[in-house]
Amino acid sequence: MGEDSAMTSHGGHMGNISLPSLSVTRTLADLNFNTTTTKSIFITGLAVLAFFVTTSNYSRKTTKNEDDNEDDSNPSSLKSLLLFCYSCFIKPHATAGTTGTQQDALESFYGSQADIYDATRGTLLKGREDMLALVASQLRYKVEAGLGGLGGAGDGLEKRQRNGKTCGTVTGTGTGTRRKPIWVDVGGGTGWNIEAMAKFVDISEFFKTVYLVDFSPSLCEVARKRFARLGWENVRVICTDARRFRLEDYEDIDEGESGSGPSSPSLSSWWGETKPGRHAGAELITMSYSLSMMPDYFSIIDSLESLLAPHGLIAVVDFYAQSKVDFTFRNYTGGLVNRHVGYFRRNFWRSWFDADRVSLEPARRDYLEYRFGTVLTVNARNSTLGAIPYYIWLGCLKKPFSTSSLPHEIVEHIDAIATESPRSSPRLVGKHSSSATNALAFAVGRTAPEMRSKAFNTAIENISANLPLPSFFYQNHHWRIYYDDQLPKHTQFNDEYIYAFTWEDSRVDRELLNLGPDDVVLAITSAGDNILSYLMQSPARVHAIDLNPAQNHLLELKVASFTALDYPDVWKIFGEGKHPDFRSLLISKLSPHLSGRAFQYWLSNAHIFTNPTGRGLYDTGGSRYAIRFFRWISTLFFCRSAVRRLLSTPTLEGQRSIYHTKIRPCLLNRFVNGLVLSSDAFLWSALGVPKNQVAMIEADYHRRSISSTTPSKEKPSRAEAILHYTTSTLDPVLSTSHLASDNPYYLVCLLGQYTRQCHPDYLSPAAHSILSAPGAFDGLRIHTDEIQEVLARFQPGTLTVAVVMDSMDWFDPPSPEEEKEGRGKAREQVRRLNRALKVGGKVLLRSAGVEPWYVRVFVEEGFGARRVGCRESGRGDQECIDRVNMYASCWILEKIKDLEELVDSA
Repeated sequence: MGEDSAMTSHGGHMGNISLPSLSVTRTLADLNFNTTTTKSIFITGLAVLAFFVTTSNYSRKTTKNEDDNEDDSNPSSLKSLLLFCYSCFIKPHATAGTTGTQQDALESFYGSQADIYDATRGTLLKGREDMLALVASQLRYKVEAGLGGLGGAGDGLEKRQRNGKTCGTVTGTGTGTRRKPIWVDVGGGTGWNIEAMAKFVDISEFFKTVYLVDFSPSLCEVARKRFARLGWENVRVICTDARRFRLEDYEDIDEGESGSGPSSPSLSSWWGETKPGRHAGAELITMSYSLSMMPDYFSIIDSLESLLAPHGLIAVVDFYAQSKVDFTFRNYTGGLVNRHVGYFRRNFWRSWFDADRVSLEPARRDYLEYRFGTVLTVNARNSTLGAIPYYIWLGCLKKPFSTSSLPHEIVEHIDAIATESPRSSPRLVGKHSSSATNALAFAVGRTAPEMRSKAFNTAIENISANLPLPSFFYQNHHWRIYYDDQLPKHTQFNDEYIYAFTWEDSRVDRELLNLGPDDVVLAITSAGDNILSYLMQSPARVHAIDLNPAQNHLLELKVASFTALDYPDVWKIFGEGKHPDFRSLLISKLSPHLSGRAFQYWLSNAHIFTNPTGRGLYDTGGSRYAIRFFRWISTLFFCRSAVRRLLSTPTLEGQRSIYHTKIRPCLLNRFVNGLVLSSDAFLWSALGVPKNQVAMIEADYHRRSISSTTPSKEKPSRAEAILHYTTSTLDPVLSTSHLASDNPYYLVCLLGQYTRQCHPDYLSPAAHSILSAPGAFDGLRIHTDEIQEVLARFQPGTLTVAVVMDSMDWFDPPSPEEEKEGRGKAREQVRRLNRALKVGGKVLLRSAGVEPWYVRVFVEEGFGARRVGCRESGRGDQECIDRVNMYASCWILEKIKDLEELVDSA
């Protein structure tokens, strides 16, 4: 089935196709399939027929201009198809035992079809170009950053400049002091991978040397002809068993600097830094559909570890079939999106491929992930041929190489990667930790006692068990902090974000907070727009926190886009919400700047941006239901044209007129409100309003009714309270804020995208210049956790600003017993905010209540309270606290006293 074969299987023809060469009758008898599996075979047979048709069409296209008098070395499409079918399904294949050697067994299968190999594998071997694009992107990043002695300034590589930083494709002569990378394609077969890589980098200029290692003389001969035709003198074809290939036989290797295996726990081997101009191994190793065909895969994978440079990258694309039982509790696999294969499909594909000596059992991929650290993974299906599961995996050397010695420099580097703050203080040792873990943690604590974080605990546990670190530790950036994606508190969101854009007014936040270079900010992520706004003000650090992993995936995508893309691409993705080339940009430019889980998420959801019939980013997430509801209501009441006029009118007076005469009667009436707006399902699913917040809205409305000049004798209903709250939200906005020119929050709801005239601050060209500058995100840490969990890991007095949005509204008011004893979840969070904040530090929050009950808790726990915005100011109901006006009040709580001072005074 594979791209090639670096070593043969024990008999058979190495499974170089997805179809068994045995007869169907014999196969069914041997496998003893049940009825369900037999049906699957029939379905897959149809898929195979489609494969033949597709292959035939592909071959016909590639040969339609050929001369009719072609020789046997360049067969026609029909002849290629017939030869393929004969070699794979009819021809008996000799084994090593009957013809002498494993290499002879390979030739028995490949010899007659080497010339038509590439023409008949395009449909079957999916994912190869994606894998090459991913590794090319990673290599370009390393070269441009000068990591591991590669590329960098002064090496003669030409780099495209943008905003003062290097980016884009790397070409040039490489004549300077830094070296070019070496690539070893293990089981490279006909050399298809290497030629395909030319779409992404200049092979002859980017690489010092490329080695194709394969054990089939026929395939190697095809590869030699290919590279002679291409004129690539730096590509060498080595016909040998991959286990016997040693780079030092062909390259000048400095043994003292190699450090490419577990026996070299030096600092240079940890970070992959070697002397300029000297090679310590291959910077890139690839395996394309060959690992599943290697019977002795343990020795192959072990040999790759010694072949890879300390800073190098290894990439594999291959078939697989695996159950979630195998990997659910592993924290180092880089994410589990789409990895599970169902019971029947899993067993069917394993049995089917096994007939051709292609092994899909999980041990191969598991051992690969155990021996190396995971950088990125992709789990996909070949939909053309019966949804065959395949994966793409990018990895690096498992670091550190030794648990017996952790130099202070290595400890400091782990600290920079693992800890949420340079001054955070979680517990190192838990009650469930093993003695080995405790011993290692104690040793590290003596070396660097400031290292305390949940992520660091996980790293220590993995190191003590000789496991790779979680994939977050192998990323190129340290923005995203490790989290366990299998915890129920994260899986409850079903891989969907609620907000595609942030509902807090960044302009008001900027005026209220006035951030400076010494500020350390903690803020809820939401859609990340506010986080980018804070980063534009260049504080010392910004901690973004959200319990929903998908919300943080969205922030990561925005950060990666500013890091890697030009302004026009950033605008298309986040301004228009659609980009036809998003998937290509994700793989070729954004992937080096994303964590493994965020990359998998957006690869699985690339259709959001690329679907030509879709509405784009801003019609996604839980909040899309509110947007779609308005679109449905406006259509039902025939006022879509009024919405278009509302967004095109140049004056505020014209906007008011259209809203009050056409739109408001349709949207804000008792029928629509009672049927939809005030329902629990709509409030929670579409607007994200929890029950406690609804209770605050009802309580405020009840208070207003009692204090009015004509109080009602009956308690107002929820529908009445919600209708009044909605009216108090929208009426002032439409009367005082011109949507088309100065209110992007409502514009995007109505239009589905932003405009060049009206958009959030972070989407301006000036903002792009700031956020795309080198080091713009060095102070960013993205936490996937509860606020109180992160706060508990800050050393007292390190935080200056906390922006908690309306999260305090979600807490239950304390019971009388909790109130008496000074307990409650809200009070506990307020105390943690007090501990983390320095004296004078501020908490900014918004609330659905005019006088939230928890403000009193802040005052009791050492804060001074100041309401800086309120819709009920005594001047009527036409007050806006900001351009969103979604909340009834906005507050600044300033820390006045430490908790210890409160205890002493008591």
